[in-house]
Amino acid sequence: MRKVDIVVIGGGAAGLAAAIAAHEAGCKDLLIIEREGELGGILNQCIHNGFGLHVFKEELTGPEYADRYIRKVEDLHIPYMTGTFVIDIKDGIVTTVNEKGLEKIEYGAVVLATGCRERPRGALMVPGSRVAGIYTAGTAQKMINRMGLMPGRKVVILGSGDIGLIMARRMTLEGAKVEAVLEIMPYSSGLARNVTQCLNDFNIPLMLSHTVTAVHGTGRVSGVTIAEVDAQRNPIPSTQRDLECDTLLLSVGLIPENELARAAGVGMSPVTQGAIVDQNLATDIKGIFQCGNSLHVHDLVDKVSIESERAGRQAAAYVSRGRTSGNTTSIKDGQGVSGCVPGLLRGKPDAPIDIMFRPRGFYRNANVQIFCDGKQVLSVKKTVLAPGEMAEISLKPEIIPADTQEILIAVESKQ
Repeated sequence: MRKVDIVVIGGGAAGLAAAIAAHEAGCKDLLIIEREGELGGILNQCIHNGFGLHVFKEELTGPEYADRYIRKVEDLHIPYMTGTFVIDIKDGIVTTVNEKGLEKIEYGAVVLATGCRERPRGALMVPGSRVAGIYTAGTAQKMINRMGLMPGRKVVILGSGDIGLIMARRMTLEGAKVEAVLEIMPYSSGLARNVTQCLNDFNIPLMLSHTVTAVHGTGRVSGVTIAEVDAQRNPIPSTQRDLECDTLLLSVGLIPENELARAAGVGMSPVTQGAIVDQNLATDIKGIFQCGNSLHVHDLVDKVSIESERAGRQAAAYVSRGRTSGNTTSIKDGQGVSGCVPGLLRGKPDAPIDIMFRPRGFYRNANVQIFCDGKQVLSVKKTVLAPGEMAEISLKPEIIPADTQEILIAVESKQ
């Protein structure tokens, strides 16, 4: 058995940024473990541009963005293992398996940067036979961008997540006809810029408050039945109609990849499906940190990198100084707020606390209000809040009274 100060699980944007930050913070004994055959994660198949505007102040494609971090890892001589699965984290030991066999690694700290996966058809309960031609949007993206395969020629996309929007454009550029993008909610769940650049610019219809009620075909998809939904998201029978297609792409949400965290006994948030972490991105299990899309699903990879750098620095600080102690303050979702991260403060913060959350609806000219044990301490004006875009506020430590038990974040609309 070998011993490593910090083990980073995941070699995508989050894991690479965390490892580099930990190294630069003074922890040189690192190891990155990646289950795929190469570093870079999902970025390797995201050949569209729009990455790097916040971190590098220039527009890059996904592979270009990943390459910058991979080169830095190699320049710093940070060791990594690819094609390696982590099967267990227990009692300060990470158990891995690859083509060489089983290996146990003793660690000082672990950074979980395992990313997320797409919600599959089975989670939707859409009636119909198990025919070919139904893919998650990310699978179709990998087929086209990395394997040179065309999933289909006449496409319906269910869900308006960012990957689905991007694939609507990609399929169109490759010669397919995208009949429609259907969204069960009355608003798009993707970024506004992607709705404009991927749908509007290509005259692809976005049908809000619509869903697929049936899949047709023998052997392969031949069409789908779509319908408008009511306020409770139930299909309205009188609005049903058939759309002919040979491919159905699903872009119906991302689920943080957290089997390892749950098996290790980490406390999980039922809202974000990630760990409950403090301001240092530390979980309730000593020595285990989490960041990136395994913690909560982000809109931008730049934000993933920035957050993960903090996790790497804090993991390095933990290895050298131990865990922060002191009063624990919970951070709760109030009216109009969903999935606050971090979920708690541990000890007296010595730097501003950045809290990220998703609005539960559309708000214009709204105030984000912060309450400490029921008393309002701050109100931040926001011109627009939308469910498809992460909101962020920063709390200065001095506005949080000593021994505060609960911080509540809420949205008050001026309309």
